[in-house]
Amino acid sequence: MIVEICASSFLSARNAQQAGADRIELCTELGVGGITPSYGLIRKVTEELDIPVHVLIRPRSGSFCYDRDEFDIMKRDIVFCREAGCSGIVSGVLTADNELDVERTKELKELAGPLIFTFHRAIDWVSDPLEIADKLKEIGVNRILTSGQKATAALGMDTLVRLMEHCGGRPVIMPGGGINADNVLDFVRNGFTEIHFSATTLQRVLDQTPEISMNSPRFLDETNVTVSDGEKIETIISRIRREA
Repeated sequence: MIVEICASSFLSARNAQQAGADRIELCTELGVGGITPSYGLIRKVTEELDIPVHVLIRPRSGSFCYDRDEFDIMKRDIVFCREAGCSGIVSGVLTADNELDVERTKELKELAGPLIFTFHRAIDWVSDPLEIADKLKEIGVNRILTSGQKATAALGMDTLVRLMEHCGGRPVIMPGGGINADNVLDFVRNGFTEIHFSATTLQRVLDQTPEISMNSPRFLDETNVTVSDGEKIETIISRIRREA
């Protein structure tokens, strides 16, 4: 079985390599499902480690439906990943009603060129994952990362097995989401050939909780995206200039 580790830092990527993982999905901000890592992190991992690197191409948290500027950013990130020597990318686009955006996903796949293309867990939001898997096969996607449309892959096992049998290896179905030492053999026994997990442990970096927190829980609402408001900016600037 091929083991892919979801690595959100250089340390995590190095640990994955040293532990014998087959490849990594490199991203950051696991708390929001992962977003595209910095250019610096991508360069450091590809230049200093030997493990194959697949980079998550997701410009923000929230929905998988992107405006023109966000889509342009995704394309620029893919071009950089090709230049940086990455082995693959992990991405995908949905429409506003959470169905596959065929044209945009196809455009990303074509831009990726020789890089392996994994369609990510956006498939867990669509209405008919088997139908979408057929469309992804037509596009030429190599792999689908999914939890079987449940909170964890263990809970989504029935759907995962149906997807695997339906696809017959094209694309490969790779379970991911809540996989650990206690349940991993269930996926082996069910015949999956690849698996995705983070094996995360919390590493304490402060001796005590800071008096002034830098975390903002309200920004973690998946139904919202944070945006700097032009009108608010203009109001504040106008007050500054009137006072000056």
